[in-house]
Amino acid sequence: MPTLTTEPLLTVRAAPNVVVIDTNTALDFLVFADPAVAAIGAAVETGVSRWLVCERMREELHRVLDYPLVAKRREARGLSVDHVMQRFDALTTRVVAAPKAPYTCKDPDDQVFIDLAVAHQATLYSKDHAVLAMRGRLAKLNTPVLKPAI
Repeated sequence: MPTLTTEPLLTVRAAPNVVVIDTNTALDFLVFADPAVAAIGAAVETGVSRWLVCERMREELHRVLDYPLVAKRREARGLSVDHVMQRFDALTTRVVAAPKAPYTCKDPDDQVFIDLAVAHQATLYSKDHAVLAMRGRLAKLNTPVLKPAI
């Protein structure tokens, strides 16, 4: 007589968690190797999370990689702009820019991240005070805002 088991015959992998990561948090992951974002980076690298970006986000990251303080840290780690951008491109899913979300951020540079996260009901990772101040409003739109932490 066959033995019955409670283990599934087939393991179904859950759909990836969709995330939007602001530029400062992306720098912490891609350039600075900040331990506070290690879990976020690991989730993206292993496919547990799917990192959405639009062209404007990519352009912003490319621009800030040459800011003096960022360039100094990037070069100290032996990272070229091209290397960082290639890694960014490999880890992200590029989508079209999202329409304006129902809520407006006090910092216009952060609005693109909010818009994309709201449009895709993605988790938004940010350390920016203006974004974090919007947590309650964005939660009403099924858009969690999380501050990276160890």
